[in-house]
Amino acid sequence: MKYLLIVPDGMADDPVPELGGRTPLMAAATPHLDAIAAEGMVGRVHTIPEGMPPGSDVAALSIMGYDPARVYTGRAPLEAASQGIALGPDDVAFRCNLITVADGRVMDHSGGEISSEEAAELIEAIQERLGSDRVRFYPGVSYRNLMVWHGGTTGMETTPPHDILGQAMEPHLPRGEGASLLLQLMRESREVLADHPVNRKREAEGQSPANLIWLWGQGRAPRLESFPRLRGVSGAVISAVDLIRGLARLAELNVVLVPGATGRLDTDWAGKRDAARLSLAEVDFVMVHLEAPDECGHKGDLAGKIRAIEWTDREIIGPLWEAARSMGSARMLVLPDHYTPLSLRTHVGKPVPFALAGEGIPRDAAQRMDEATGEASPVCVGEGWRLIERLFA
Repeated sequence: MKYLLIVPDGMADDPVPELGGRTPLMAAATPHLDAIAAEGMVGRVHTIPEGMPPGSDVAALSIMGYDPARVYTGRAPLEAASQGIALGPDDVAFRCNLITVADGRVMDHSGGEISSEEAAELIEAIQERLGSDRVRFYPGVSYRNLMVWHGGTTGMETTPPHDILGQAMEPHLPRGEGASLLLQLMRESREVLADHPVNRKREAEGQSPANLIWLWGQGRAPRLESFPRLRGVSGAVISAVDLIRGLARLAELNVVLVPGATGRLDTDWAGKRDAARLSLAEVDFVMVHLEAPDECGHKGDLAGKIRAIEWTDREIIGPLWEAARSMGSARMLVLPDHYTPLSLRTHVGKPVPFALAGEGIPRDAAQRMDEATGEASPVCVGEGWRLIERLFA
């Protein structure tokens, strides 16, 4: 049996007035996803346990069958695992976003979609000026970088910058135990970044400068049970972002790197599809994570979000479902990790729709998968980490 798990990040949305009360998923042309819904079943699932932050880290743990309430320690440690950064028992990892601020407001959590190459130059400068025996900065993918605080604390309260777009940053700065060091580093980063050649060039070309680091998502190294041992399958994961790659490594799944995978609309869709096809021939389980719908949601980009959904359907869902079935018995599970409504430009933790089809999966009356059909379904998985049991049942 071949098992496919497709996660279009942040795909779920609220009704949009410009679409006549439809959501981007409802408006998008998704013939392959519709066919999967018609062949199998549609339901909804709580990927975010009550009281936990509605982030991709928590949701991804749920989707992959790990109870976040039991194993979640923070976002940054998962990303550190992706980069092969070994965290000691006294180490605390932090996400270090490169962001754009203006007039005291958070304008862009992605530093104007800064490239990984540009970001690496900036983080190198930050490390040279602000790094020490206590703190070290590591470049990642685009704006998603890391800091490790040796002998640090996790007691402070931090805020994801994508949750406060357009808002004054002052009320959302780190506070609590250990926050003074973070505030000092963030403040001093402005001096390092303000006149850096990368930012001067970006501004000259009309692009937003990445003029501040934002520290959040702190945590110590988590421990996860082996996915292959838990599920009895070999597996691979394809994603552009360190969070998902790190989770895969900790779960002892193969991480397939795709050159040109960016986590945006300009990602190498064909490269991810082809890598997944090759992986299907070698392992039992393949997860493909697509970041583009979420990024469009954060930017309030309606047309972009619809395109991201349609390209996911055309380039990923359709071809991979065909490839999996050509190899024999197969099942596919498709779901977003959380809502990223265009109107809010941040994550919401309400239940998301899912579609499950394939060998031995009962068929229901649904003809498509979207927020409305998920809500109308009698199937609601309250403990999101148990949904994957239906894929492998």
